[in-house]
Amino acid sequence: MTRPPFLVTALETGIHDRGRFDCGVPALNRYLREQVSQDIRRRVAACFVALDDSQRIAAYYTLASASVPLTGLPDDLRRKLPRYGAIPAIRMGRLAVDREFKGRGLGGALLVNAMRRAVAAEIPGAVMVVEAKDPQAAAFYRHHGFIDLRDAPLTLFLPLSSLR
Repeated sequence: MTRPPFLVTALETGIHDRGRFDCGVPALNRYLREQVSQDIRRRVAACFVALDDSQRIAAYYTLASASVPLTGLPDDLRRKLPRYGAIPAIRMGRLAVDREFKGRGLGGALLVNAMRRAVAAEIPGAVMVVEAKDPQAAAFYRHHGFIDLRDAPLTLFLPLSSLR
């Protein structure tokens, strides 16, 4: 039996070395190196990392609670939800893969991991929502079943009921 190539676990700021991570996007690198600890401590986001055999961070993503305006959802989904102004959501705030590990399907694997966490969360959410940084990122999420939020083409969502 072979071991999976990566272990996905919650970031431990005093243990996992964030200094070597480089996904090619300065803002995502800076977030992991300088800000994520504060967000975790303040309970604004949770961060999960994919570690290789040497415990190097190959990729990371963040999850946080959010809400989505009911009016932004398609009519068929909206009819199935309570008539609140906004519905609870789980936001994937960031998803980044180190340059050295790109092309191995790690981004998609982490997205699936995040979806599983969202479905299993004790705090409910009706949808998972992402804000794509550009059209290429939006295409990645659409490929995985995400749908454009009405009037916001770079904000996409996935009904969590479709994953259960």
